[in-house]
Amino acid sequence: MAFQSYRAVVDRIHDLTHDVREIDCHLIDPKEIVFKAGQFISFEIIPAEATRSVVRPYSIASPPQQDQVIRIVLNRVPDGIGSGFLFCLNPGDRLTFKGPVGSFYVRDLTRDLLFIATGTGIAPIRSMILGLLHHGHKGSIRLYWGLRSQRDLYYQEELEQLGRQYPNFASTVTLSRPEGDWQGPEGRVTRLVEEGVQSVKNLAVYLCGNNAMIRDVTALINQKGLCPVYREIYYDDPGGKPDD
Repeated sequence: MAFQSYRAVVDRIHDLTHDVREIDCHLIDPKEIVFKAGQFISFEIIPAEATRSVVRPYSIASPPQQDQVIRIVLNRVPDGIGSGFLFCLNPGDRLTFKGPVGSFYVRDLTRDLLFIATGTGIAPIRSMILGLLHHGHKGSIRLYWGLRSQRDLYYQEELEQLGRQYPNFASTVTLSRPEGDWQGPEGRVTRLVEEGVQSVKNLAVYLCGNNAMIRDVTALINQKGLCPVYREIYYDDPGGKPDD
């Protein structure tokens, strides 16, 4: 399948945590991009001392209404080809990518929506949630997000603001290895599913993160009943999105 090729310039770089970076790219040609929240783009990278290029996909973290600037969120992966390339970028650098593509997007707006993420699996889910709220979706939207410790927290102020602004949106963050005076939920995100999901009637679930979480949460949801479950697996390398 042939995808659209885009040229862009790095507009902004923001380190969200010790190993998570946010990169905004301003489109040059074409100047706008049309995509479904949850889809991804791909970068073609030539590693050092390599003779062939490799392709690395990353989910778009910005919502579709922001069609002239796209945002990606990624973690630094030791020896990761994708993250190694993207973490070397500076504002003003030019780059190319292809896309958008992917089948991980909201399908049924008549159901209550439960989004579950681990780590940078929040990227496509952030795009989905911001898009839904922007377009005035009135149904219930819940987010469960699992991170390791306090130093891995980001987007907390944004989520709190969205919760205050939109009564139909609520988010819960849990830490698997909390330190110090953490007052929030502890443990894996599966615990939030066990305790928080009482019924799957009229529910649709969207999962993005590591394979173990997706496997375990899918099993938990299936124990509670039948409902649509959509999945996007993230792998440690190549530093971003994965096997769609």
